[in-house]
Amino acid sequence: MTDILSLDATDQLGALEAKKISAAELLDAAVGRYEATHAQLNAVVATDLERARRRAGEIDERRARGEALGPLAGLPMTIKDSLDVEHMPASSGLEALRQRTAEDAVVVASSRAAGAVIWGKTNVPVMTADWQSFNALYGTTNNPWNLERTCGGSSGGAAAMLAAGVTALEIGSDIGGSLRVPANFCGVFSHKPTWGLVPQAGHVPPKPGAVAARDLNVVGPMARSVRDLRLLLSVIAPGSAPAQAPVSLKGRRLGLWLDEPGYSLDLQVRAVIEAFAARLAANGATIEPVRPVDIAVLTPAYRTLLSAAMAEDNPAAAHMSHGQWLEANEARVRLGQEVAPLFERLDSVIAPITPVTAFPHDQQPMGGRSLRDSTGKTFAYTSILEWISLATACGLPATAIPAGLAADSLPAGVQIIGRRGGDDDLLALAQAIEDEVGGFRAPPPLPAA
Repeated sequence: MTDILSLDATDQLGALEAKKISAAELLDAAVGRYEATHAQLNAVVATDLERARRRAGEIDERRARGEALGPLAGLPMTIKDSLDVEHMPASSGLEALRQRTAEDAVVVASSRAAGAVIWGKTNVPVMTADWQSFNALYGTTNNPWNLERTCGGSSGGAAAMLAAGVTALEIGSDIGGSLRVPANFCGVFSHKPTWGLVPQAGHVPPKPGAVAARDLNVVGPMARSVRDLRLLLSVIAPGSAPAQAPVSLKGRRLGLWLDEPGYSLDLQVRAVIEAFAARLAANGATIEPVRPVDIAVLTPAYRTLLSAAMAEDNPAAAHMSHGQWLEANEARVRLGQEVAPLFERLDSVIAPITPVTAFPHDQQPMGGRSLRDSTGKTFAYTSILEWISLATACGLPATAIPAGLAADSLPAGVQIIGRRGGDDDLLALAQAIEDEVGGFRAPPPLPAA
């Protein structure tokens, strides 16, 4: 039989339904690969295998009796440590939070109700506030493509698990690129939903027990295929459709946002995206260069809103006046109004995710960090906020898609950005891109521990 873990979630679920493998066997396979790769990756920070095996056995018994089962029945999953899971630590990288008793976050409860077998938690930066996944509690998570490089953050442990073929579905979150950056660095897919589409309750930060949705923040799916993104979104987002009729790239109108003088971009990343756009054009899409908004308005507005949203763990926000926030919010509303007509004319906007590929681990204080491109040019560490800012500030959906390997043999991806509320249409387009242009590529085998 084909290596079951190399299949995407949809095919793994098909094998379960056809009784080619049991939920207990699939869980054992996933745990076995985790154990074989943990020394190299350090992506999983806690496990609950006894309950998971009991859960898998119950699903196998119900399937044998012919009972109706949920759409994720028997699929092993791990959960980002910023999302609460019953019977497991919920630290978000902080010792002060690790010992508390947690209840399932809403999206975790939805996944469990759909039949997912949840067996572990994955690593994050402290309070999800970095593009590298390390903390004093659990150490550093490495990138399966190059162990000397970051897997990204804050959903970095989740992205590493997907790329390494341990899991097939993950749930991440994104306020500063935390779904898109790890997907980009590890060569997998993610979907940043329209703000407010997916419930956030049970995500830390903000503080445990908060019920209000955090401004800018979203919770969304990560996977190795677009159809799996659509499947998981249908589980965690009330009213979202699991699938639509197939679409074609032929006749699609796509904006290409690459030329933005105020934003950083490594030439090797640009080359991957240009080649990706050429493949889209060869498959019938119309590609049009665009500059969606005035970044002189977007960048400061987004950074002000982000500082306010992260106020609990961002001392700088204490010096912000309410008037400053109101001004940034007004700019956000105007930007949303300005960009809306673009999506009446175009099906999506294609843009870079980060200015560089996965960079070497750098754990010095954040103020001392910088990024270096393939020519030796340095960028500010916070330049990672640049390309991701439009979708986040304006609450737009954005799907991260692997675009190819850069000259340094590391993945480079794109984000396709759609109209607000147009998640299902955007994912249908992403599906067409994957089907006609290509998608996930497994990393090379990991070196021996």
